[in-house]
This record gives sequence, structure tokens and C-alpha cells, in this order.
Amino acid sequence: MDFPPLEVKVWAPMACFTRPENKVERVSYPVPTPSAARGVLEAIFWKPEFSYRVREIVVLRPIQYASVLRNEVDGKATGTEGISITERRQQRHTLLLRSVEYIFRADVVLRPHATDDIAKYRDQFRERVKKGRCFQRPYLGCREFAADFEAPDGTETVCAELQGKTLDLGLMLFDLAFGKSLSIPLYFPAELESGFLKVPDIEYEKLEVIRP
Repeated sequence: MDFPPLEVKVWAPMACFTRPENKVERVSYPVPTPSAARGVLEAIFWKPEFSYRVREIVVLRPIQYASVLRNEVDGKATGTEGISITERRQQRHTLLLRSVEYIFRADVVLRPHATDDIAKYRDQFRERVKKGRCFQRPYLGCREFAADFEAPDGTETVCAELQGKTLDLGLMLFDLAFGKSLSIPLYFPAELESGFLKVPDIEYEKLEVIRP
């Protein structure tokens, strides 16, 4: 049986979906990556019996950037030894998005070991969104950019500035395929068409082939 995709509306004052080709300075993609959207969904409701397949990201507000300086630590604490934040702190430039709002649409795909019907998980997701419940606070790209969420009420409209336009986003990070000893980043040619970013089915097929 085919089900309509699950939906959730997400918004935040700031977001940053870092382009991996920028090693030091953070520069955001203009819209969320599929993996970032999946992370929001899993923060709301996650079970090992299923996975999310993000189908569509809808941009509701204009794409606006802001440039900020952020303090970051250039190392990690190892073993029992701590790390001096004062000595290892660096100021780094971040080009982030401000005043963002999206609708994420995704399917639930059962894993082979699942025993319950898919409708159960879909209902649980919708109930959690309705009540504003989550396993952990969703964020948009970076943990400090916490996001709010709710169910769309049907009155939402795509950003007027994007309607009728096609934006070539270039190669966008789709997800990471985790193997036995490494992770492989997967990219796809992304386009924002009239405010809609659609994720092709073939990208999920590639992901399943690579995963062990």
C-alpha cells in the first residue's frame, strides 16, 4: 500500500548546512541537505525497525545569509586528558542562513527485522509532532541552531521569491554510507525548482548498494 509522505514544518532563527569542501570556514548550502532533514526527523521519532527517506524539502522563507564569527576549539580531548579551551580556541568565520522555515516530507521504510505494521510508526510520528515531543531537540545543521517544529496546517506557501525559478545548487551532500571501517560521502546534482528540492529514488538505491 502506498502512503502519502509524512510532513513536519521546521523553523529556526539560524541554520548552517556546511558544505564539506570548505575545510576551515563554514559556508552553508542555501537549503538543507537530505541528511540534515533526516536528522531532524530522527530527533523527533526514531526506532531501529525503520528508516526515513526524505523525498522533498519545501522552502517557505527567502534564502538569506548572515556572516558571523564563532569560537571553535581546534582539537579534541583524548583519553583521560582534558583540553584547554582557552589555549585551543580559534575564531572562525561562518556564512549561515537566517530566519529559515521548511517543510520536510519523507517516507518510512521498514527494515527486514521489523515485525509491526508500517502504519504504527507513521501514527507514532504524527502523534509526537502534534504534541511537540522529541527524543532530543532538533537542530538545523549545527547543534547550537536549535529548531522548533509542528505539523503543517495546510496554509503554508512556498517562498514567493523562489516560485517559477530553478536554482542549480551544484553537487550537494546526500548522505554518508558507513562501511566496516570508513564512511563514504555521497553527492547528487541538486536543483531547487520553484522552492522544492526533490530527492531522486536512485540516490537511496546507491546508498543501499554501498552499505554492508
